[in-house]
Parts: sequence; structure tokens; C-alpha cells
Amino acid sequence: MISISHQVLPGRDEMMLINESVKPFLVPQTHTIRQAMEQLETSEEKIVFVVDVESRLIGSLTDGDIRRWILSDGDLKAQVLLVCNCEPFVAQEGFDTEKVRGEMLNGNFGCVPVVNSSREIIRLLFWKEMFQNELQIKPKRSLNLPVVIMAGGQGTRLAPFTNVLPKPLIPVGDRTVIEIIIDQFLAYGLNKFHLSVNYKSKILKSFFEELAPPYSVVFLEEKEPRGTAGALRSMYAPGPDHLIVTNCDIVIQADLTELVSFHADNNYDLTLVASLKEYRIPYGVCELEKGGSLARISEKPQYSFLINTGMYVVRRDRLDLIPEGKRCDMTDLIETIKNTGGRIGVFPIGENAWVDTGEWTEYRKALDSLTRLGGRNVDA
Repeated sequence: MISISHQVLPGRDEMMLINESVKPFLVPQTHTIRQAMEQLETSEEKIVFVVDVESRLIGSLTDGDIRRWILSDGDLKAQVLLVCNCEPFVAQEGFDTEKVRGEMLNGNFGCVPVVNSSREIIRLLFWKEMFQNELQIKPKRSLNLPVVIMAGGQGTRLAPFTNVLPKPLIPVGDRTVIEIIIDQFLAYGLNKFHLSVNYKSKILKSFFEELAPPYSVVFLEEKEPRGTAGALRSMYAPGPDHLIVTNCDIVIQADLTELVSFHADNNYDLTLVASLKEYRIPYGVCELEKGGSLARISEKPQYSFLINTGMYVVRRDRLDLIPEGKRCDMTDLIETIKNTGGRIGVFPIGENAWVDTGEWTEYRKALDSLTRLGGRNVDA
């Protein structure tokens, strides 16, 4: 390990460049939570910093801060000041490098702001910069639980592609959707995958046989379609351990360790990942009073909803609620858990953290995002 006792301060020209690089991470205190959320989703480190008009630091903002706000039924049109952390860890100008490195390790901080005596942010310290001689990437906390990928559907919305290929093998450049999905799990040390298969299962099996991946793939055979949850019955096990379930046409860009911790810490039987989705009505919407007279017209109103993405964390001992040999969808399982006194959690993520490839319009929109995740080029 190379020990550096103090930072070498940049010159004036370099300082101007540093300030420019900081700007994408700064959110004015007058912004709404919705505006800050959109900016946060473009940040690789998933953190931004709230500042006043003089660029003085007020607080930090992460996706976890926004998630807690959404779960408390907070208004996304409220000012970002209501949700940011006003006591973030910062490095002072002329900081001790080893001390800051230690704090980043202890707090698992991917980005730390450096402030001057006026609390202006003069630069940002990133993990890859501070640990470039030892660690190439900020490590993710490892998980140890099985992942079930529901890959047995016909994918009729993606016809005619799926007249030839099973939906998980839809190409994105020179890769397939299912490879990109699995890569997201491998980053957390997850390497035990169970694929429910039915439609064109022989093609899917042959693909993995030829791929010979460095992870375990077990196929859950469905002789006939049993819905989006039916195949999970074979994964039942006594005890309170958990498994992750995901559809084969989505990629979720979320911290899976936070998802699993949220599920376990709150003692949920099932937690679904929900994406914020915003819809704007391009017309004036009439609101009526009793009797049919006009109360008001809302011009081009905007509505926000939490949409089920198709990813879940489930307690394995609750899978006995799925009937043997019968069709069962995830919505059926959720209702059964609720009706038997169980607890269902909702883990919100941003709209841009959910990539859907399940139908043509969304598939075309998703190509850029999936290419970035897969690290390959796509000729769209």
C-alpha cells in the first residue's frame, strides 16, 4: 500500500477544470425532489450534493434517501432540502489522504466532497481515484441466496423474434438479454441460478450448454405453463431464508444488498421492486361536481405511480402457499400471503433504474441502456 500523508493542492487552471467536473453532481437547493431524482439517476456513484446559490454544501442525497421519502408518502414536488442528509462526511481542503481513505472504507463511501473554509465544494474524491493502486472498483457487499429467473413465457409481445427464439435469448448487440440480467447478479457474488423453462426450452438449454458459464444454472421444467409463480413451488424449503425472483425481460439497476436488507430487516414475506413511473395527460382534464357541472379544468396534469417491475425477494417457507401442479401468478401469491396475515413490502426505484425489454416499443427504447450495461455496441 502506498502511503500519502497529504493532498497536493491543484493549481488555478486545474482548479477550473475540477470545478467543471463537480457541476454534474450539484443540485440547487431550490430543486424539487423529482428534479434531484432525475439528476441522481445519471450519476454513476448514485449520489449528488445539494448546494446554495454560492455552491456551498448543504447536504448529500442518495437513492436511499429518496426511497425512504417515497415510502413515507412524501410529495416528489417538495423541495430537495426536506430529504437530503445535512450532515454528510466531507474532506476539508488540505485533507489527510490516509484518514479520508479509512473513512471511505468504513462508510463504504463511493464519493466524498472536498470543501474549503466557506464550505464550497472544490472537488470530489472518487473511490477509483483514492484506491487506484489497490482496488479497481468499489466493492459490492456479497449476497448468498439463490436467484430464480422466470424464463418459460412465450414472449408474444416480441413476435416475430420469439417465433424463433425464446424471450431470454433476444439479442442486444452480440449478447442476449439473459446474459446481461445475470451479469447484474454476479457483481454481488450471486452465482446460483434457477431458470424456469417451458417455451422453446431445448434452445435455451443448448445455449447455456455451449456457453459453459462459470456459474451454476439449474432448469426448473414446466411441462405446461403454470403462470408467473407456479414454478417457484419446487423451490420451497422450511426456514426463513430467502430467494430473489426476476422476470427474464427486465434489468434492474438497484443496490441488491439494500433490497435484501430492506426485505429482511422489515420481516416481509415478499418484497416487490416498484419503479416510479410518470404520466402526463396532454389535454385539459375536466373535474366534475355532483350533477355534472364543471368544478375545474386541470391543464395537462402529471401523475406518478409505482409500477411493479417483476423483481421480488421471497421467503422460501411461504412458497408452500403455491398450489401443487396448478397455475399461479405472482399476483395470486401476493394476495394469498396478504390473506393469510403475511407482510408485503415495496422497494421503490427510479424510473430510469428499470429497463424493460418485454415489448417492442420498450425494447427499442432500452437498447442504449442495455448496451451500456453490456459494454457492447448495438446497431439499432
